[in-house]
Order: sequence, then structure tokens, then C-alpha cells
Amino acid sequence: MPYSYKQIISLPLREKLFHFMKNEKIYHVIFAEQFNRDVIDRLCRIADVLRKIAQTREGQDFLRSLLAHKSVMLYFTQPSTRTYLSFVRSCQYLGMNYANVRDPSISSFSKGESDIDGVLTFSNYFDLIIMRHHEGGFAERVAYLMNDSRLKKANIQVPVISGGAGPDEHPTQALLDMYTLCRSFIWRPKKVDGLHIGFMGDVARGRTVRSLSKLLTRFSNIKISYISPQELKIKEDLRKWLDRQRVDYYETDNLNELIKELDVVYVTRIQDEYDTGNESSDLDYSKFHLSIDDVQKMKEEAIIMHPLPRRQELDPNIDFDKRAKYWEQEVNGMWIRASLVAFIFNVDSNILDYYTLHHSH
Repeated sequence: MPYSYKQIISLPLREKLFHFMKNEKIYHVIFAEQFNRDVIDRLCRIADVLRKIAQTREGQDFLRSLLAHKSVMLYFTQPSTRTYLSFVRSCQYLGMNYANVRDPSISSFSKGESDIDGVLTFSNYFDLIIMRHHEGGFAERVAYLMNDSRLKKANIQVPVISGGAGPDEHPTQALLDMYTLCRSFIWRPKKVDGLHIGFMGDVARGRTVRSLSKLLTRFSNIKISYISPQELKIKEDLRKWLDRQRVDYYETDNLNELIKELDVVYVTRIQDEYDTGNESSDLDYSKFHLSIDDVQKMKEEAIIMHPLPRRQELDPNIDFDKRAKYWEQEVNGMWIRASLVAFIFNVDSNILDYYTLHHSH
């Protein structure tokens, strides 16, 4: 295939990260590992400023003027509600026009058009492509496609943001999770540094777990615990990544042995959409449900996170506990994604300058 890029995809990540940069800055967003500590801190700062500017009509008018000349295609052919709507609102705050493809059955894909040809079509009409696709490496392939020198004459090279790639990566969920951690622990001198985070549930196939784990390695003295059934332990590639980064991590199937020392309990649902048969149906997942009784054992200043949607693994009564932060995660997602889009299009400095001029007093 002319646009397979198999040789680049097979390279170690550290050898191909430059493909996602432009002018020494992040351009395509495919992997959580692309974000270093400085970029994370800047994106969180921009997100804080955005939400403050948007509190006034004048501020909203300013924000909508920033990228009113840009447009975005939301290509979400894998089911999504939160990520999709979060990106829609993010782009609307920045004044961007948008269109979407969500149901392939009513597009040219139903006529046999390949996904790659569809993306090539979109890139003729839009300045940014945000995508969620069932195929793990698809967004990465599209990023290489947009860089392909053979397409320069057609002027169809645009940035690509992955909104979730199969069971592998969810970089913007990791960013919103990190932003939630920063806001939740703003009272600590070093915020995220030194936290003990416990991921509970399907940590093998939870792409949010994988991506946030990698971002956490950018911080100091982090301890990570993975609480899961034996059948759903973290995959070997993530284990090797944590070993290379010399992260203090621990694996167990017993929440009770850790609950009193955790700063964060990050609950995940069982990811049975990735079953190859019915292997998840025979698992007793009840041990990995967070109950009100569990919450009462937690530190007063600890927090509870969940990427949503939830099933039975998170008791709705926990919603009313001050430690529950999962609804805030959703709001934070809108602002950090707006921050990321502003960063990619180089209007982040405009936002900070406006805030300094109008709010610094």
C-alpha cells in the first residue's frame, strides 16, 4: 500500500517522536510520551487562564476570535460521547467551525472507500483532524500521511490529534487526568510530585491507564499501584516502560491492602469491547468495585477518578463525597483540549497576554 508507513511504525517510539513535531514544537498528538514536564505545565496554565477569560462576555468574544479562520474535522468512527463533545466545545470556544463523520454507514466508506482515502479528502477541507478510531495505529499512520512530502504540492498537510486509538493510547484523556490531579492537589507545594496513584480494574486494556501512567513518569517520586484481576494485569510493554523510567510500581488484586495510603484511586470499567471471545464474562469483577465503605477508609484529602462511562464498578452514592472528582474530570477535559488546540495553532501566547492585560490586577 502506498501509504502504509510500516517501516516508520516499527521503529522504537523515541526514534520517531520527531515526526510529530513542527518547528521544534508538538504538531500531531498521537502518544502521551510526546509531552514533557514543561509542556504539561504550560498546557495546564493555559487551561486555567482560558476558563477565567471565558467567565465574561468580552472574554468569550476574544477567545472566539482566535481561530475563527480555522476549521476542524471530527472523525469519530468509534463510539464516543464525552471525548467527542468535549472537543466540539473546545473548538467552539476558540471560534473554529467544525464538521464530523461519526457513522461510516452513511458516508463513502459504505461504498468501499478506504479510511485513508477518506482522511485525504477531509484534509483538503479542514485545518485540523481530530479522530477516534478502533484501529490502534491508525492515527499514527494518518500523522505520517500528513507529513508525506509527496502530498506537499496538494497542500493537504494538517495536524492530527488522536481522541483515542483502539486499546492502546488516549493522550488527551491523560492530559485531562493530569490537569485534574494538578487542580485537585494545588494545595500541595509540588502538586503531583510524590503522589501514590492506584489504578483499579481492567488495567490491561484501559488505554486511559496506559497513557496516564506514561505521563506520570514525568513527575518526581511517583508511586503507582495496579489493582486488578490476574487476567487483566498491565501488559508487558507498559511494564518495560515503567522499568526503564525507574518508576516505583506495584501489582496486586487486593484494594484493602492499599486503600488507606493511596492519594488517588483511579477506577476503570471492564473493557469487554476488546474481548476476542467472551473471556471477560467469566471474571468476578466485584472485587474491583469501589464502594462507600471503601471510600470511608481513604485519606480525607485523597481523590477518586474515573474516565467514564461507568457500570457497577463505581457506586453512584460516591458522587456526593468531596473526594469524587470524575465529574470535574469531564469539565477539565474541555479546557485542556482547548488549551492543546490553542498550543498547536500558536495562539497560546495571545491567551496569556490577554489574561495578563485584563486580569492580572
